Amino acid sequence: MANFPTETHRFRSFDGVELAWTEMGQGRDAMLIHGYASTADVNWIKYGHAAKLAEKGFRVIMPDLRGHGQSAAPHDAASYPPDVTMRDALALVAHLGLADYDLGGYSLGARTTVRMIVDGGATPRKVMLAGMGLAGIVAASRTGTYFRRVLTNLGSFERGSSEWLTEAFLRTTKADPAALLPILDTFVDTQEEHLARLTEETLVVAGAEDDHNGSAHELADLLPHATFVEIPGNHMSAVTRPELGRAIADFFAA
Repeated sequence: MANFPTETHRFRSFDGVELAWTEMGQGRDAMLIHGYASTADVNWIKYGHAAKLAEKGFRVIMPDLRGHGQSAAPHDAASYPPDVTMRDALALVAHLGLADYDLGGYSLGARTTVRMIVDGGATPRKVMLAGMGLAGIVAASRTGTYFRRVLTNLGSFERGSSEWLTEAFLRTTKADPAALLPILDTFVDTQEEHLARLTEETLVVAGAEDDHNGSAHELADLLPHATFVEIPGNHMSAVTRPELGRAIADFFAA
């Protein structure tokens, strides 16, 4: 695989908070949004997914969500209004002047993608939803319970437990618990009938053992023009698999 350089840039979002995004490659625009408590680097660059897209002639645009990675991480609740990840991503689309582009995300990034289209008026050519099931879309406001428990009880979990492994992941991404907690309050449910607004050709991809956000099969079945692809792994491990990058690159390039 070719070694593509990356460049990181910054801009001011709708409320003045400074956010970062990283680019790789040249060509057709594709925006990829990472998951909760992760970063653009961990989700898209570290395991080669962005490079697979760049090899196929894409300019890959990878924002760090507010409170994550190289973006600002304010601690005041006022900086985390409902749908803030959607509003930030739409602000980046406007800042870059994107008109003809592809869009996708993993987990929270996938939910953000849905919100951008269904409630925010984004009009990508193709859509990719990874690590996301139907429950994570229609009952988004109830998905933060697990992470809230981890973030408010750091250091108390049994070694090897799911919570312990999540805490270890938070350390690897240098996560800021004081910024991550208020993000949990920004999640907005999408009514099931509103998913019909997502008329773009869509790839739904998830690990065979990933039920973290409910059934990805059910999500694909409800979307008007969706294809489901299963890859190895669970919610945490599927993002490390080369099959994820191949599925995304093949879909966007077709």
